[in-house]
Amino acid sequence: MLLPNILLTGTPGVGKTTLGKELASRSGLKYINVGDLAREGQLYDGYDEEYDCPILDEDRVVDELENLMSEGGVIVDYHGCDFFPERWFHIVFVLTADNSILYNRLETRGYNEKKLKDNIQCEIFQILHEEALASYKEEIVHQLPSNKPEDLEDNINQILKWIEQWIKDHSS
Repeated sequence: MLLPNILLTGTPGVGKTTLGKELASRSGLKYINVGDLAREGQLYDGYDEEYDCPILDEDRVVDELENLMSEGGVIVDYHGCDFFPERWFHIVFVLTADNSILYNRLETRGYNEKKLKDNIQCEIFQILHEEALASYKEEIVHQLPSNKPEDLEDNINQILKWIEQWIKDHSS
């Protein structure tokens, strides 16, 4: 059976991982957190002192995921999306959060002041939504609010309905 590939993107702290893991659990699709994949495979190209984090080797990530993505049925979670091949995804969900909620989530993670400020600005200016629209067909890019537990449940149900419909539309 053909299964869709889904991209969950958005500013760090909007809830991609929580949504992705729960969605995988309820849908049976495979869940890939690109940050974890990079950590496990050491898919880095140096270290960013300013943001105090490793620099992702995007080409190696794409090489690592290529076979899995061609099989289908994968939920990919990452805060960037412009380096993934367009052909990989059937739908892209950009999660968003109110700035005050996002600030608290990132502060809890211990982000330094610059990283905190830059991520909040990224959300204010909808940088990742713009990146998704520039990288994929507009009709497959959708924004989802991710502020409270009810949003999580609504988003899961909405995406599960989409998966069900996609499978119906693509079965022989």
